[in-house]
Amino acid sequence: MPVKRELIPSDAVPSELILQHCSDILMHPNMQVEASCKQHGTTSVLAHSAAVTAAALIVARDLRIPVDVRALARAALLHDYFLYDWHVGSPENKLHAFTHPYRAARNAMRDHALTKHERFIVRTHMFPMVPVPPTSREAWIVCLVDKAIATHETLKGFARRDARRHTS
Repeated sequence: MPVKRELIPSDAVPSELILQHCSDILMHPNMQVEASCKQHGTTSVLAHSAAVTAAALIVARDLRIPVDVRALARAALLHDYFLYDWHVGSPENKLHAFTHPYRAARNAMRDHALTKHERFIVRTHMFPMVPVPPTSREAWIVCLVDKAIATHETLKGFARRDARRHTS
């Protein structure tokens, strides 16, 4: 089935698009697991995934890129659906950057009805850490927005730690 792409209306509100396309995902009990696991700095996996989803929708909307809105929103929200705390010392967590997209796609398929396109977006969001590059505009948007948000969250965490160190 071909991907149906459209422009996101300029007055579209990302949070409303997320609720429209992802309410089933947000209601799933495993989203509480995401809320309890840290991603970058003090940011939870759920907060990170929500930020990536909103930013991806804003990028597509503001740059007037026709996208499959449902696939973009759902894959962005599930791109880090690996459901474990990768900061906990474990031999397999040392390879987290390389392996978590596949685990996230597997978990997402188990818990949610994903299209082939949505699975591909989740699996390729860590390019070039994973060898298969994104090949759709939705996959590229999630890949690039994820890196920008992750960098911001990480730097914010460093800044907080540095500020605490200087006030002690």
